[in-house]
Amino acid sequence: ALIKGLSKIPTHQKRTVYLCQLLIRIEKGKNLECHFENDPRISPLESALSFWTLLEREEVKLEKLHEDIRCLIQIQIVAVHMENGYFKEAAEVLERLFTDSETDKPLRVKLATVIKSKDPYVPLLQSFSYNLLTSKIKSYIELFMKENETNFLIQAATKQVQSKGLGATALQNESVNVNENHKRNLKTKQRFVLSIIQLRDMLGQKLTTSTFSIFKFWLFYGCLNSLQNTEKHGNALACGRRRQRWTYKEDLELKSGIREFGVGNWAKILVHGDFNNRTSVMLKDRWRTL
Repeated sequence: ALIKGLSKIPTHQKRTVYLCQLLIRIEKGKNLECHFENDPRISPLESALSFWTLLEREEVKLEKLHEDIRCLIQIQIVAVHMENGYFKEAAEVLERLFTDSETDKPLRVKLATVIKSKDPYVPLLQSFSYNLLTSKIKSYIELFMKENETNFLIQAATKQVQSKGLGATALQNESVNVNENHKRNLKTKQRFVLSIIQLRDMLGQKLTTSTFSIFKFWLFYGCLNSLQNTEKHGNALACGRRRQRWTYKEDLELKSGIREFGVGNWAKILVHGDFNNRTSVMLKDRWRTL
């Protein structure tokens, strides 16, 4: 969005930008001294509501969740002002929040009554709390992440390959009579090849040394994670019926490797240690258990 401008990026990336803006404002939602808009009257949550509206416009399949979160943000905008003793400001916010539509009228009337009571601990505000708001937003984020879990570098590389017709024969020239584990390995290799092609094409652009180094590291790290995940899943299938117990000797090897190479350097520890059919992921999981 910074490079191309918000208007020129794909819809799913716009949603990511809007979601980041929303989360920043939700995190600061109870701090009325914090301002994201030029108008100092606009609280962080009121600003967050505008980005939630933008997110709602980008999708239509989560209507119930959208409605719940919108309602919770509106209630908490009023609640936060009341908790800070700003009852006059809470009434002004109410005027800005709601239109004259019949759909909004029940909630608008209830909140107006709450403001008149000048009691921030009424059941309505307690039932639709800030914790409930953050919980609902977390649910939305989990759905968003599940929908957009594919690495964007791989997506970009795939598009690059498809547009130039590169690597199609090599990547598809595999026997169909392969087991599921082999398919996963093949898919990981394909992703790696696609990413390398994208990297090669980027070499033609003007990249600074530091930018290129960061890109290479990011690409390598993403591919390494994919390979480790494949290795982990493959091993889980192979040992599904009988889980291999860790021996006392292996635990000693793991502790020795951590003393020498440090926590997190699982690949080095695996290479230099004496382990029985273990993977770096297994070492990490075992260390967490210990």
